[in-house]
Amino acid sequence: MVNRTLLSVKLSELADRVGRVRRHRKPSVEELRQDRDAAELVAFNLLLAVQACVDIASHCIADEGWPVAKSIGDSFTRLEEHGVVPAEVAEALRRGAGLRNWIAHGYAGVDLALVHRAATDGLNDLEGFARALAQWANARGG
Repeated sequence: MVNRTLLSVKLSELADRVGRVRRHRKPSVEELRQDRDAAELVAFNLLLAVQACVDIASHCIADEGWPVAKSIGDSFTRLEEHGVVPAEVAEALRRGAGLRNWIAHGYAGVDLALVHRAATDGLNDLEGFARALAQWANARGG
């Protein structure tokens, strides 16, 4: 059974990170490039938002006794397989996991166009993940 308190804490953390991205993102990629501090705040908070999703997925997988995910992206596939999140949310979070890795490890610099896209279009996916997890937990009484 998923620990409701832990899930609530992680969902609150996710909401906080999404809010921080919204506050610091810029209307265009060019403006984000010109404001290094904003770019770093947006990238860092996106990384932490996706990490909160990873933590939630890992917790659910472990508590439910499902097979261990072989990668971060596979964690979201596992949730999809068990009907926790819809396919489009799982796919978006798999992409988010890739962006998280790029930001965390600084592979050949971070593509600010991808960061900007994630900071605009991708926030709906993060919020969709949060809604799906909350609905799933509520339906199970977990």
